[in-house]
Amino acid sequence: MRSIQSRLSLGLISVLLIVGLALAQTSLWLFEAGLQRYLESGLRNESENLLATLTRGPQGLKLDELRLAPAYQRPYSGHYFRIDFSQGHWRSRSLWDLDLPDPVTAGLHANFELGNSGQSLLVLREDYRRFGHDVSITVAQDYTPVNASFDRMRQIGLGLGLAALLLILILQRITVRRALRPLEKTREQVAQLQRGQRSQLDAHVPQELEPLVAQVNHLLAHTEDSLKRSRTALGNLGHALKTPLAVLLSVTEGPKLDAHLTLRDLLREQLEQIERRLSRELNRARLYGDTLPGAQFDCDIELPGLLATLGMIHGHHLEIINASASGMHLPWDREDVLELLGNLLDNACKWADSTACLTITDQPGYYCVLIDDDGPGIPEARREKVFSRGARLDEQIQGHGLGLGIARDIVEAWGATLQLLSSDRGGLQVRIEVPKK
Repeated sequence: MRSIQSRLSLGLISVLLIVGLALAQTSLWLFEAGLQRYLESGLRNESENLLATLTRGPQGLKLDELRLAPAYQRPYSGHYFRIDFSQGHWRSRSLWDLDLPDPVTAGLHANFELGNSGQSLLVLREDYRRFGHDVSITVAQDYTPVNASFDRMRQIGLGLGLAALLLILILQRITVRRALRPLEKTREQVAQLQRGQRSQLDAHVPQELEPLVAQVNHLLAHTEDSLKRSRTALGNLGHALKTPLAVLLSVTEGPKLDAHLTLRDLLREQLEQIERRLSRELNRARLYGDTLPGAQFDCDIELPGLLATLGMIHGHHLEIINASASGMHLPWDREDVLELLGNLLDNACKWADSTACLTITDQPGYYCVLIDDDGPGIPEARREKVFSRGARLDEQIQGHGLGLGIARDIVEAWGATLQLLSSDRGGLQVRIEVPKK
């Protein structure tokens, strides 16, 4: 959690610094540009006033000094002008012994230095025609106080920005710590899961964490169901092997055989039962392959391999038909679907005379799974008994009861319905309807 807070803090500092510097620089540039336009308007008025002081004299143009502003008379006052025309030029007394910079082009120009006075000038040059003479008037204003004000603004803005950044980081750290507190609680619950102190995560979490907690709890429930089914399968295997092993053990204590049985026949019979049982469990394991928890079922990828494996188990004389629509993706755990279809198709193939058929369709509001065979079927009176609680048939017995209990548990976990019906092919039809989420 501390590393997350550190990364968030560093990221926030970087973003705030970049955005803050960009905004500050842009704001200062816009403010300075606006102030220069305002000062340009004043300098243009001064230029026009100076143009008005030019009168017609006996030898050409004449400057009426009585109409000049007092600031032009005071040395280094910060207001200066220079008037150039064909017969000469006039300059303000405020320049004293310095020369006013002469811009090459007309318009506003900034950051001209006035000699060694230390003043930075904002200069405006305008060209006019007065009494038949071309006149160029250059007016300037000391811009140093404005630059000093901008420097103070930058310093004040930098200080306020750093203070605001520090405050934001403190608030961000408090907010992130409070926001990550549910994650820390969830981490503690995961540690409790590892220690076996709880079976699921607490569902009372913030709205943002509800999908994560729901998926984890779903995975835990799926894993627990898989373990239960594995324990049940191991129990069935142990029960199925118990009788043959007991018979073989009794033979080792003393040969008590029926008259029509030899020791060799007895051993062969019991060992064949053990071999069939082990082969069946191994073949069932091959149906599932390597599965990842939560992986979904792709019919186009999974069904060909499943049906091919069943064909090898039950012989090539049996035709297994896949009538499912192409491109089907079932939104359920791949392992559950393989176990469900594996058990039901295994039953259908075992009892079918020549054909077993699987059909998966996407209906409005639900998915429909049909498994048909052309075998003897199950009488209607016995169908309810097959699904009664605790009536799972022993896997040693050949019949449709094999695997139906497992299928029932999976279907109930999905909130689906499972029905045993009569098939149009003459045998049994298993119909499963799973509502869409």
